[in-house]
Amino acid sequence: MVLLTAAVCTKAGKAIISRQFVEMTKARIEGLLAAFPKLMGSGKQHTFVETESVRYVYQPLEKLYMLLITTKASNILEDLETLRLFSKVIPEYCKNMEESEILENSFNLIFAFDEIVALGYRESVNLAQIRTFVEMDSHEEKVFQAVRQTQEREAKNKMKEKAKELQRARADAAKKGLRTPGFGSMGYQGVNSSYGSSATVIGDSVISPEVKPVSKPSSKFLGSSKAMQLGQKGKDVESFVDQLKSEGENVVNQSLKTSMSNAPVISSFEEPMQPVHLRVEEKINMTAKRDGGLQNLEVHGMVTLRVTDEQFDRLKIHIDNRDDKGIQLQTHPNIDKDLFKTSHVIGLKNPAKPFPFNTDVGVLKWRFQSQNETYIPLSINCWPSENGQNGCDVNIEYELEQEKMELNNVVVTIPIPSGEGSPIVGDCSGDYNYDSRKNILEWHLPVIDASNKSGSMEFTVGGHPNDFFPVSVSFFSKKPYCDLRVANVTHVDTGDEMPFSSDTVFFVEKYEIV
Repeated sequence: MVLLTAAVCTKAGKAIISRQFVEMTKARIEGLLAAFPKLMGSGKQHTFVETESVRYVYQPLEKLYMLLITTKASNILEDLETLRLFSKVIPEYCKNMEESEILENSFNLIFAFDEIVALGYRESVNLAQIRTFVEMDSHEEKVFQAVRQTQEREAKNKMKEKAKELQRARADAAKKGLRTPGFGSMGYQGVNSSYGSSATVIGDSVISPEVKPVSKPSSKFLGSSKAMQLGQKGKDVESFVDQLKSEGENVVNQSLKTSMSNAPVISSFEEPMQPVHLRVEEKINMTAKRDGGLQNLEVHGMVTLRVTDEQFDRLKIHIDNRDDKGIQLQTHPNIDKDLFKTSHVIGLKNPAKPFPFNTDVGVLKWRFQSQNETYIPLSINCWPSENGQNGCDVNIEYELEQEKMELNNVVVTIPIPSGEGSPIVGDCSGDYNYDSRKNILEWHLPVIDASNKSGSMEFTVGGHPNDFFPVSVSFFSKKPYCDLRVANVTHVDTGDEMPFSSDTVFFVEKYEIV
């Protein structure tokens, strides 16, 4: 079958939600949906109706219709089977079948529709699989949140340093009998001067420390203050941003476009996006034993294509596969498998057809699984030993096993026994943070690569050796784990190279030492 559109509409033909699966203009879709109620004959008990060009397959849902629009060449039995699956999906998210409830759950419904149909063809999925796919966590959001936390942590550290400088300046001024305003006198209307405040600005967001009420602004200080003002990018902020850029990070100003966050992000993709953009995404699940050995290591990867210009939608993607681990590759059902096996080129089975426009399409995926320790990207050795004082001395170290890799925003999380107080940290490569609410000690390493492929941390705290497991690790990388990249993109007919952009991200889904 070739499914053009799936929609939920009223009996008057008003579309509540509609999802198109092939390239069509908005006017064309609206015209087809508006024509549907006019074709319905009174008193007839059919579930489909045809015109000269399309077939409408529908099922009543109380006051609404679940409607599929297909080509006339499609198989009516497959159409009805697909319609039944669509009709089962709606009650999963909408119990009362009301128009307002459909609108409220429109995003979940559209995501579910996309799991049923890809490029106009039915996917081999059932209702349970659809429910699982829609409810899965967003790995991109996890990476985003990890990067955001790193930025906030660095900004707070910078703020603390600035606060110490201001305190020293106030102390020096007091000794000299000079005068400077306190933190509350910032000269910014709308900020209550009865509260101490110091703010750091990154991109478009303001990260402020905890504010505490003070009795009165001090009158013993100089007339000029070095405190950074709200909404103003001072020299300290500019130097902080410049420092991030010098370390290879891309600090992006991002306005509030979604309800998720308005914080700036560090993007793994720094070049302008071309009309043909390819994203290579890999995620790792790994469980290792505390005494050595690997329980399981599994890596899943996918190449996703997005075409934003119709002039470039008929293309072939050339893959440079230098992997020596023995990954298992699988192409999308509409991709020419023989072409990929013989030449590592991704193209549609029917070269005359274009790729979908303005839609993310997964064209290639792969999987790697092993229990061989040599494939571990980053090894963690946690060695707690009792110190004879009802506590433990814990030594923990890391080693980058794959020296060609570069891991960013590495966080090693060690559980701390409840009620034992804060750990006393000795030597530490990088930074650390103790969260008393979660009873965890976080070891932060901005970058791990060949230049600092090993490091360690020592701390002492009450407890027993088994209390410090499992140790969990999170990180992301702009380099792939499996050596598979996009070489170039060419036109189907001429073979000429086409402009394209690509970005790569490798991140952790689960990484534990148990």
